[in-house]
Parts: sequence; structure tokens; C-alpha cells
Amino acid sequence: MRRKRRLNEGAGEWRPHLVWLVSFPRAAGVIIVNTGLQPQVLSRARGSLIRQLLREKQVRSSEGAFVVEGAKPCHDLISQYPQAIQSLLVSPRYLRTETDEDRSRRFSLGARQFVCSDPAFEKLTDVEMPQGILAVVHQPQWDEAQVLGQSRVLGVYGDRLQDPANVGAIIRTAAALNLSAVWLSHDSADHFSPKVVRATAGTLLALPIFRTTDLRTVTLSECRIYSAVLSSADRVPIREIRTVPSRLLVAVGNEGVGLSSEIMKASHVRFSIPLAEGVESLNVAATAAISTFYFSGLPIDSSAHSGKSPQSV
Repeated sequence: MRRKRRLNEGAGEWRPHLVWLVSFPRAAGVIIVNTGLQPQVLSRARGSLIRQLLREKQVRSSEGAFVVEGAKPCHDLISQYPQAIQSLLVSPRYLRTETDEDRSRRFSLGARQFVCSDPAFEKLTDVEMPQGILAVVHQPQWDEAQVLGQSRVLGVYGDRLQDPANVGAIIRTAAALNLSAVWLSHDSADHFSPKVVRATAGTLLALPIFRTTDLRTVTLSECRIYSAVLSSADRVPIREIRTVPSRLLVAVGNEGVGLSSEIMKASHVRFSIPLAEGVESLNVAATAAISTFYFSGLPIDSSAHSGKSPQSV
């Protein structure tokens, strides 16, 4: 199933006027049908699949799916991304409080719906106080060449990020600032894991996210890399950067050891965020938020190119 979505809806200038084709591949074992009926009883096999999707990255990858839990996140999915939903599971705890409007929207979905008891639902989820509703959702597939083919690019690269909360917060920030995309190193926390999904606060489907083993594709597309660092002989205080190139990737590093030597070597500019005396560092998600917000407000330097010297400071 394919659906069209304008990435520039309500957005600024970092996402040009372009209709993106987002593909949501069908995962095994879940068939999309129009039901319009009461939910079917959840089978043991389907319950086992949901448990695995919540707990195992390999299963999420092989099935091309992930799980969204909670009333508001699921309501937002139904309203904004109905085609992305493979199936929906509810329990009496949710059904007792469901409004007529929410019930009508739920039954309008073209996805299979299932019901199980509250105790059975609690065994599936890792949420402390489950609300009795979850959705199995297609993992979107984005076209990196399309993203990098635009004349203006502003994105974030997360290098070996291990904390799911940080990964989720960076994705949420990127969506809020209408950035072009987020890139994550292949060894960063899985952005479809339950903790990351919750931390994104419903923004996981709002912008392209790519996992990569290196940034060769990005650098070959003439994107410049600005790296956030704590210490470097040639670092530039962020406030001294007055303009930015039209194609820019902001790199932030691992929570403990920072950016890899490969990313440092590939950096066109290494910048730092001034901190108060006695404060050693910022949280990596805060660093990404501050720097991308700052850079998004700077004028474009049309003379900047992909060379190694810091042209924009």
C-alpha cells in the first residue's frame, strides 16, 4: 500500500514543495481487510507476534512493523496515518471509556481489529499502566535519494546513540523544527523500539529516518557536516557561525565518548555550545535541539561548497 503525503504541510522552507511517496510494506501474518465489524478474539499466535514486535529488533525488522501503545498515540495514528496501521488490539479497559466518536473512527479503519482480556493485554505490553489499546504499524520506507536531491537540506546525524530516550527526543525535535531527515548510525538504538516510539510522542512517521553504516551518500551529495564537540583545537563557538550552507547535516555523538574519528575527519566545521562554569556537557538531545534550532534561523551562504575549510563562520 502506498500513500501520498506532503512533507511541507504547515512547514518551513527546509522541506521543499514535493509530494513524497511513502511505502508501508505489508508484514507477514497481518492482512489488511475492511471489517466494519466487532473486533475478533486475539489468537495465541497473534499475541505472540505482538510480544515479539515489542521485545525483539530482529522481529521488527523481518516483519517490517512496530507497535504503538496508548489511547492518544493510537487516536493520532487513526486520524493522521490510518493507512500505516496493520492491526489494532483493544481490551475492555479501553472499550469502557471509548467515546462514540473514537469508536466510529476506529470502525472506519481498513485494518483488522482484535480484542483480548485485560490480563492478557497486560502480558503483552511493557507499559506499567496500559490503557488497553495498541496498534501494529507498518515501518515506513523513505527514499534517501529524494531527500538528498533537494536544493536545501537540514538534517541531524546521530552517531552510536545508545539511549532510546535521546534517539526519540532527537526525532521529536527534528519533526518539530521541520528538518529534512534524521540519520542514525547502524549501531544506534533501534528507532522502532517501544522506548523510542514513546519518546517521539507521535512524530515517528512525520519525517524520513535513515540508518547508515557511513555518511558517504550524504557527503557525495555535497552536504556539509557540522559536528558538535566538547573539545577540539579548531572548534568554533556556535554563536560565531553567522551563515550556513544550503545543505547541512548536524552531527551529534555517543552519550559517553562523542563522535567517532571518522565523523570528526569528515566534518567541515566543529562547533561547541558555550556552557556555564562547572557544567561539563549537555545532554546529546539538548545539543541537537539547540544547534538545529540555531542553524535553522541563520541565512543561507550561497557561496558555501563542500570543501573542507569552514566557509560559513
